[in-house]
This record gives sequence, C-alpha cells and structure tokens, in this order.
Amino acid sequence: MNSSSSSMDKKADKWDEHGVHTVPVPSGKGEAALATVEGMDPVTAEMAARAREAESSLSLWQAFKAYRWAIFWSVLVSMNIVMESYDTILLSSFYGYDSFNRKFGDPLPSGKYSLPAEWQSAISLAASVGIIIGILLNGLIVDRYGHKIIMFWSLIALCGTIGLIFGATSRGMLLAGQLLSGIPWGTLNVIAPAYAIEVAPTVLRHYGPTFVNLCWVIGHIIAVGVLVGLQSNTTEWGWKIPFALQWAFPIPLLIVAWRCPPSPWWLVRRGRKDEAVMAMRRLADDTVNHVEVVALIEHTVQLEEQLQFGSSYASCFRGVDRRRTEIAIVAWCAQVLVGFSISGYQAYFFRLAGMAQADSFKLTLGTYCVAFVGTSSAMALQQRFGRRPLWFNGLFSMFVSMIVIGVLACVPQSKTILWVEGAMVLIWFFNYGWSIGPLPYVICCEIGSVQLRQKTIAIARASYYVLSIVNTVATPYILNEGQANLKGKAAFIPAGFIVVLAVWSYFRLPETKGRGFDELDVMFADKVPARKFKTYVVTEGEVPGDHKA
Repeated sequence: MNSSSSSMDKKADKWDEHGVHTVPVPSGKGEAALATVEGMDPVTAEMAARAREAESSLSLWQAFKAYRWAIFWSVLVSMNIVMESYDTILLSSFYGYDSFNRKFGDPLPSGKYSLPAEWQSAISLAASVGIIIGILLNGLIVDRYGHKIIMFWSLIALCGTIGLIFGATSRGMLLAGQLLSGIPWGTLNVIAPAYAIEVAPTVLRHYGPTFVNLCWVIGHIIAVGVLVGLQSNTTEWGWKIPFALQWAFPIPLLIVAWRCPPSPWWLVRRGRKDEAVMAMRRLADDTVNHVEVVALIEHTVQLEEQLQFGSSYASCFRGVDRRRTEIAIVAWCAQVLVGFSISGYQAYFFRLAGMAQADSFKLTLGTYCVAFVGTSSAMALQQRFGRRPLWFNGLFSMFVSMIVIGVLACVPQSKTILWVEGAMVLIWFFNYGWSIGPLPYVICCEIGSVQLRQKTIAIARASYYVLSIVNTVATPYILNEGQANLKGKAAFIPAGFIVVLAVWSYFRLPETKGRGFDELDVMFADKVPARKFKTYVVTEGEVPGDHKA
C-alpha cells in the first residue's frame, strides 16, 4: 500500500467534537478531504473515502479500461446529438440552395430566387422556440422519470414531426414542422452531456461532453456532405431527400434508449441505491468497487442536502447556485457570441460574398472538417492544460481571425481576397473546435450542483438558444444584399463580443479540472474566487460555508 493509502487508514475513523464524521482523501493537490456530512453513516463515509482514493489513483489508461462500458454507452447516447445536428443545419443551409429557394422563395430582379429575410428568421426561430420548450421541459421531467424514458419517447415523437417537414408544401408547414420537431430535439439536447458526465470517473469526465460537441460537428459534416452531393439535383428531391434521411436515426437510437443503463447519480437521488450499484456493474468492470462508488455518490448527494441546495428552477438563481448558473449561461452563450452572424451561416455568407454555390458548400464542408480535427484534439488538450487556459487561448485565436476577416472586407474585393477570407473562416473554426466549441459542454456539466445539474444545463442551453434566436433574426439583416450588406465586415461584431468575454472570464470563470463534484460544492459554498480554484485545497474537517476565501 502506498504512503497516501497508509495516511488515509490512520485518519479514516476520525470524528469531531460534534460527532460529525470526517474522511480525508487525496485530491491531486496535496492531501485534501471529503467535506464533513452531519449524521452520515460512518461505514458509508469510509467507503466513499476509499472510492475517492481509488478514483484519484486511476491513470488515464486504467480509467479507459475500467470504464470502457461507460464510454460505450455514453458514445451511443451521444448519437442523439448527431441526429439533431444533422436536422437543425438543413434549413439554414437550404437558404443558399437554388432548388429550395425556387420552391419556397420569391423571385429577385436578378432572376434568382430567395426566401425573404423575415421567413428565414421565422422558420429558424420556430425551431429554436421548440428546442427551448423541450430543454426546459426536460429539466422538469428528467429528475422524475430519468434519461432513458425521456429519450425513448422523444425519439417516438420525432419520427412523426419529421413527416410534417418532409411533406411541406408551404412556408407555413415548414415553420410548423420546425416548431414541433424542436420540442423533442430540446429534450434530447441536454440528456447526452449530463449522462456522459455522470457515468465517467473524474479523470475521464471531460471526454464525454467533448465528444457530444464532436457529435454536433459530425452531424454538420453529414448534412453538408449530403447537400454537396445533391446540389446538382434541380428537382424538389434535391431538398426532400436530405429531409427524408432524418428517419434513418431514430430507430437504432430507440434501441439504445431501451438498453442503456440508467445514471447511478439519478438512481441515488431517487433513493434507489441497490439499482445504482447494478447500473455501476454495467458501466465499470470488476476492478472498480461498485458499492463504494455508489457510496461516494451518496456522500455528495447528502452534502448538498446539508448545504440546503434546492432542486427547482428558482433555486438556480438563489444563493451559491446563482453564481454557478451565471457561469454556465455565459459559457454556453459564448458559442454564439464568438461567431455572431458568421458561424452557422457559412454557405449563405460565402454566396453573398460572391462565391459560386458549389464552392460555398465545399468550403462550408471544409470548415466542419477542420472543426472536427480541432474538437478531437480538445480531449487531449483539456487533459494536459485544463479548461481555463484553453478558454483564453481560444478567445485570443478567434479574435485574430475575425479581425483579419473584417479588415480584408474593407479593401477592394477580388477572388483572391474571397478565398483568403474563406481560409480565415477555416482557421477560426479550427480554433473554435479545440476551445469554445467543446468547453461549454464540459464546464456547464461540471459547474452545477448534483441536484441542480439537469436544470443548470437546461437554463444555460436554453439561454444559448435565446441568443441564437437573436442571431437568427439579426443575421439576414446584417448579411442580406437588400439590408445592411456587411459581408465580411460583419466579423467585427463577434470580435467585439470576444473582448467582453475575455474580461468576464478573467474574473468569473473557474478551473474545474480534476475536482470532484463535492469539492466544487465546497469551493462555491466558501465563495472561492475564480482565479484561486486551481490551487484551493479542501482541508480535513472543513465545514462548507464556514470559511470564506
């Protein structure tokens, strides 16, 4: 047994003068402790301490091996995001698609067709409104019914709403289809990252949510690949086939929803500890003590009850949790702000800038491919550097790209300038891919308390879509030839937002790498400044909230 284990054995049965059991464990930053939990069963407390010690001693390879089934199920559940990503990108891409515009658009003096800006905004807005409804609904019902049941019935509903979009013969039908589809998209939206972070040990905690972001990129690549392949099809099937392919996702995902093990954290919160142990046996191999892991989960849940963390949406905006909710909201909204009016509208942006349709879609496909490479690298980068350093470096890199695009748009335009602007968009997407793209998924899943995790994620993700609605409404007016017609000058807008985000992040964004959920509870209760999270140590016997850093 190593020295850390020996030290722990000597202290494992320590009680304070009030009869409160205290169990110290290593945290990777010297010796730290599990926070005190009044009245906790001492046997459970000791098992929780052993689980923390075992988890903190896991190497990366040992964790991958021991939790390979957790990774397997997390990957399959995350496939819901590939489906949603594919679905939601179609319409914004069709705005630069000739056959779609001939069906639903109005003729222009140039002889081309275009869907009016107000309808572009309304249809995209309908999808976002539906998604917001679904996300907030998820936060209300998932704590009661669990991830499996919500995922299953959301997929059933989606099978029906896809038919309305596929059979659309008017703008109104497209709008209704997007609105109704948005509700199950929304309920599925926050299940994958929450499930991914709850089934993994601390050393692997960032991999699942980062992969969820990678699934968004994969869905975009599939969608744009389909669009590139069908762009020469000038019939209505040029846009109908991509819609029809949406039905390829739900059936295999229904099997996943039926067979995947439930989250042990959800089961413990529901008082079903025996079932939580059974779920752990399906998620981790026999090198992991499943009973002790469940004891550690129970310790964290009881700690939050001691700290009187609430469980309602209102609780997210009270006390300690208000700060945690703020961090989650800003982190996820940053995804929109750093690419405002550009990200998500690449094909449309390139067309208005003067590129041919074929070139615009190919360059859009290229942006998602480099984003895929960037997001894939984010997993290793977070393992090495943590969240906060990547966040700041990503902001700086994307700021440079946006400034260059804006400056190039101010000089006389040529084909060379257009392609240089396109190259800078590719660079921006790569930098987004390893930083602001995946990091909000990790930060938002880690930052909320256990009892409020689903609701914190829901509020942050809903805020992202509210801001996306603003982006959706504003972008056609920013880019359209008949409106502001800013073209590449629109890049100055996100550049300004990036500066604001950098200032906020310096004071408010904490480092969460390597911290147990109970440690984060203690640090927020102790009001530790964001800049001190990396070095803060939870001391043995510390009562959360008594010490203010």
